[in-house]
Amino acid sequence: MQGKDNTIQRRLTASYLTSVVSITLVLFLLGLAGMLVLNAKKLSDYVRENIGISVYLNDDVREVDVFSLQKTLDAMKSVKETRYITREKAAEDFKKELGEDFVEFLGENPLPSSIDVKLMAPYANPDSFAVLEKEFRAYPQVADVAYQKDLVYAVNLNIRKISLAILGFSILLFLIAVTLIANTIRLTVYSKRFIIRTMQLVGAHNHVIRRPFLIKGVTQGIVAAFIAMFLILAVIFMAEKQLEGLYSFYDFQILGIVFASILVIGLLIAWISTLLSVNKYLNMKTDNLYT
Repeated sequence: MQGKDNTIQRRLTASYLTSVVSITLVLFLLGLAGMLVLNAKKLSDYVRENIGISVYLNDDVREVDVFSLQKTLDAMKSVKETRYITREKAAEDFKKELGEDFVEFLGENPLPSSIDVKLMAPYANPDSFAVLEKEFRAYPQVADVAYQKDLVYAVNLNIRKISLAILGFSILLFLIAVTLIANTIRLTVYSKRFIIRTMQLVGAHNHVIRRPFLIKGVTQGIVAAFIAMFLILAVIFMAEKQLEGLYSFYDFQILGIVFASILVIGLLIAWISTLLSVNKYLNMKTDNLYT
């Protein structure tokens, strides 16, 4: 008798572990998709905010007027940051790129002083660049304004395409995740359908029958969610080692959103799926339990 009880216990434990592992894998994939979506947004903002506008200044402009213009630009809500580049600094940077002292060759420095302007991500689009170009040209200190129009257009177009592709993939993965978790829990409840009917026959109320199943289902969701979080952290740790110094995934706001979403999704899907599955067998006729 004891051997039979041990066999049953082992089967129940194996069933529980199988269910937790299945839910964990689904939540893990869903969490990775969430990280991909949120980091894609962060990365696209980073790319947009590094496309600059060069505001070239008149040769006779006074330094005090340059600082006044720079202060005005910094105050604009569309501007993230500005950097004043003197003629000497521009010549030094160009010399490093060229590998030769062109000033000595020409006998003079032909490069003007300028202010590099970086925009906030929402304003780094072709329309905003065109509007700001006209606005910058209106300042008396400004001789010319230049930016890479083709690059701005290409970056925004590609980011839009990539974002739509990632969004579509994430929605599809979410639907698959919901279906797989629901089916996993449905199978777990199905294996205990005769226990549900036995409890009904001895006079147990429906809410009493549901309670242990709901508690177990929610527990599975919580355990699976925390294991999935640990696996995501492990993946991030390995990614950080490979991309050291290039990009960091340790954004606590993004991690908080992803982990909270995983926990909520695991809990809700587990609870709803368990409730629907148990109710199905509570209302099922005895003859249909064998099909």
